[in-house]
Amino acid sequence: MLTRSFMPASSPKDLLAYTPMLHARMFTETSKFRDSHFQPLRTSLAVHPSPNFTPSPPDLYLDGNPTIDRPLFAQFCANNPDELLNSAKYVAPFCDAIDLNLGCPQGIARKGHYGAFLQEDQPLIYRLINKLHTELSIPVTAKIRILETREKTLEYAQNVLKAGASILTVHGRTREMKGHKTGLADWSVIRYLRENLPAETVLFANGNILRKGDIVRCLEETGADGVMSAEGNLYDPAIFADPPNVGEEGREYWRGRDGKGGWRMDAVFRRYMDILYKYVLEVPVPVRKPLYLPSDPDVVEEERVEKEEEEGPPKKKQKRGNKEKTSNPNLLAMQPHLFHLLRPLVSKHHNVRDALAHCRAGDIAAFETVLQLVEIAVRGGLKEYEETEGRSWAEELERDERLKLTKEAEQKDNAKDGEKGEEMDESSIETVRACKRPWWVVQPYVRPLPKEALAKGSLTLSKKEKAALEKSAAGVKGPVSVRRVASPCRMDIRR
Repeated sequence: MLTRSFMPASSPKDLLAYTPMLHARMFTETSKFRDSHFQPLRTSLAVHPSPNFTPSPPDLYLDGNPTIDRPLFAQFCANNPDELLNSAKYVAPFCDAIDLNLGCPQGIARKGHYGAFLQEDQPLIYRLINKLHTELSIPVTAKIRILETREKTLEYAQNVLKAGASILTVHGRTREMKGHKTGLADWSVIRYLRENLPAETVLFANGNILRKGDIVRCLEETGADGVMSAEGNLYDPAIFADPPNVGEEGREYWRGRDGKGGWRMDAVFRRYMDILYKYVLEVPVPVRKPLYLPSDPDVVEEERVEKEEEEGPPKKKQKRGNKEKTSNPNLLAMQPHLFHLLRPLVSKHHNVRDALAHCRAGDIAAFETVLQLVEIAVRGGLKEYEETEGRSWAEELERDERLKLTKEAEQKDNAKDGEKGEEMDESSIETVRACKRPWWVVQPYVRPLPKEALAKGSLTLSKKEKAALEKSAAGVKGPVSVRRVASPCRMDIRR
């Protein structure tokens, strides 16, 4: 809903949202689990609704509500076809398709034998998809990761489509590429699939989508029909939207002297809170002052009071009492979502970071306090930028440790008689330079690539991985677990 709020009234339907990944077995076992993860109605999903079930508008709540949450795909992980069908029947009347997640690479997926850890069992994958295709009233789709070769990935994709998947989403990374080993997604494999699958195949590309420009580039390079974004969307909810025209920024969008800009964090945070008030808590949205602009009349006294509140002596800890914990999934997600959204700001303003860290799920007043601190911080940043004619941000950019270290590495490389080191070819710094914006606007987070993580000591290799790299460096043919890949994607919104 937050992402759709940045799109013109004519285009929100162009955006397809996915639910978080739902565990099929657990979803079928108890209504408590279902009600904690999928809320289409104000009443519990106690039994399977009939395929022709049409609830009256007053009974509708959030998930799959046709006025605010469609199109919507419900995403499941599963390893049992009957359990998957059983769980899908609960949500079918409230979504447009069921998506089987075959891409989750996490340890819990390995332990539970689902997600990307089913890819060695192609007959089971076929049965899972085909069960829904033949017995469910709505389409089934699937998301996969690439395998070690293009040819094997093509066979995998063909199996998924033969089973009855209406849409195939391909994440251009292997199962091993996660955390510090994430690296770049390989769009060329997705292009290979596009060229070798039937022309009528609906293909979505996933991986490397950090900003709006990556969407267009991905569609051109892969030939895909749609683009998926998960992490990029968490950091920048307006990733699918066009920026306002020059001179039409208003109070929500900031554009710097170099013409680059982004949506202000205080504005996006306000929108997020307002959606929660209106649709989740169903209470009036608080009346707030207009967001600050440097052109506003000076309010020295107000700023002095707020600064004293911000930097004053620490207040005594209040007893928490026995407040009942909330189970509302929309409120449980607030703190982690806001840490993604505010990452550049909280890295600089530790008072905001600490206040957000102390927020408890359901304590809306505490999150309102964080919003006020964010507004104060953004106002300070904008005011300083204008007073220094942009020098404050230029100087901060010069002090960026990641960019400084890479600049030194580039100078060393250039000193090698024109030899460009392979390590710099894999650097993410050019992406950082292109994406980095002042800390008061929402922006993508650019992960260090594996070689950068190794150099910093945040990634260590196992003996097997070291041996594979040594083989690779020596030109020895054989399987290599750490490989160089190329390029960024995804059309879903993780709520």
